Amino acid sequence: MLFCDTSTLAKYYVQEPESDAVRARLDAEDQVLLSEFARAELVAVFHRQLRERRWSRDEFATIVRQFSTDEVVGYWTWAPLDSGIIEKVVRTYTTLPEDVFLRTADCVHLVTALHQGFAEVHTHDAHQREGASALGLTAVAIE
Repeated sequence: MLFCDTSTLAKYYVQEPESDAVRARLDAEDQVLLSEFARAELVAVFHRQLRERRWSRDEFATIVRQFSTDEVVGYWTWAPLDSGIIEKVVRTYTTLPEDVFLRTADCVHLVTALHQGFAEVHTHDAHQREGASALGLTAVAIE
């Protein structure tokens, strides 16, 4: 089982240079855990593809349907975003060194990974990789 963030999950659905490697790695896992927050972020990624005219409306609808199907069959496992996670995010910022740039969404993913007992997080986001090390996590990019 591995934990990944939205930047990795997006590569599963959006064709990018690392997409083939991401699909192979995630398909090989018995379980892929993500923060429930990634569900909303991923659909926003899809909408960005539409908005920036990289996808047609039909392509957008096809990918959204595929993602919905993958959810229904339990392909992804969602770690709940509850008040305990939010409280840990708040506490993280109170002790985070001032030179660490960590966006809120990235912090939610990292804290969720820690809360679920993971030592590493699969991410392709540069800011999140920096934040991961500040929180004692190892960031892994699938390439």
